[in-house]
Amino acid sequence: MSSEPGIIIVGAGECGARAALSLREGSYLHPVTIIGEEVHLPYERPPLSKKILLDEAEPQSPAVLDELALQERNIRHISGATATAVDTSAKQLILSDGRALLYSKLLLTTGATPRRLPNVPTSSRIVYLRTIDDALALRPWIRADMHVAVLGGGFIGLEVAASARSRGAKATIIEAQERILKRGVPEPIAETMASLHRRNGVTIQCGVSVLDIEADEQRVAISLSDREMITADVLVVGIGAQPRIELAVQAGIAVDNGITVNERLETSVADIYAAGDCCSFPHPLYGGRRLRLEAWRNAQDQGILAAANLLGANRTHEAVPYFWSDQFDHTLQIAGLADEGSSVVRRDLGEGAFILFHLDGEQRLVAASGVGPGNRVAKDIKLSEMLIAKRLILPIEALAGGANLKSLLPRAA
Repeated sequence: MSSEPGIIIVGAGECGARAALSLREGSYLHPVTIIGEEVHLPYERPPLSKKILLDEAEPQSPAVLDELALQERNIRHISGATATAVDTSAKQLILSDGRALLYSKLLLTTGATPRRLPNVPTSSRIVYLRTIDDALALRPWIRADMHVAVLGGGFIGLEVAASARSRGAKATIIEAQERILKRGVPEPIAETMASLHRRNGVTIQCGVSVLDIEADEQRVAISLSDREMITADVLVVGIGAQPRIELAVQAGIAVDNGITVNERLETSVADIYAAGDCCSFPHPLYGGRRLRLEAWRNAQDQGILAAANLLGANRTHEAVPYFWSDQFDHTLQIAGLADEGSSVVRRDLGEGAFILFHLDGEQRLVAASGVGPGNRVAKDIKLSEMLIAKRLILPIEALAGGANLKSLLPRAA
């Protein structure tokens, strides 16, 4: 190995771990260091609200980088460490224990942190779900004799409620908006998911805000704006997340709803890149609209792209945004940005499954959202993703009818 300082990655989640692996796959021979605040090896986060809560056996989240992979690829993993400052002129990263690490290039994959409720007492009965330790702390409450209250009707909240009901717990969702999944999910999809939850015994209360929360050794009491009081054994708070930008701000890096990067994931400071949940980036498919995506696929894609560009590839981020959520026996999948569409075409797939195709004013496909049991919508969403990437103008009758979406690729190309 070279004596050159090498590349340091701050953040040991999906994005940072994929970047480290990709650097070695790209034949990078200089030191690679990945720094994580958690004591655990880099692991997958999607199972935290699902498999980890449901497994009867000792729960574990799949590792992105295990000890063997770290050793074989000569990747240094510093765990339980917080990066507190960057000296950009000396190209040094300062850790909370006082260590100063030299870097040739720096990648920030600091992720996001759950948005916290103000003026709420600290209690083991009030849980935020972001890490494996959070999931393990929540797991004892997910059982048949418990009542799980969930604040927030987004993906995390709904997945936790589904897991709670699947293990026999009572589940109540509290959402301030007029419906669940208000952010980025079309109303017909949200209605389908709400109906699915209610059929499975979940109570959903929308259009109400929280006035007060009290917690003691016996219960959590949530006072709502409609004067109802909900008493539960545990409250899971899922009201969104905020990007981790502290290190970037200290280093004088530009921020705008996240660490600001260009289409190559470069920050405003030379030799410093950012990727994943922490960064906002312009997307060429949507006219350079600046996005910040909290999604597993985006974290993986940007980690791989950042590694390539750290090695001089000069590639731009063009991947179609993709989101999914598993709840009970249904899967919700979205490719693209539904709010970019001005019209919608629906295709029914049977068994209660359907896809919504979102078109702009020129009839160009900008997004596809689908829901159904199992993997019923997976194939069409994947094909839609390919159609979106090609910026194709598509005939409405083909989308609404039974035409094979794959057949539209060569015809329009």
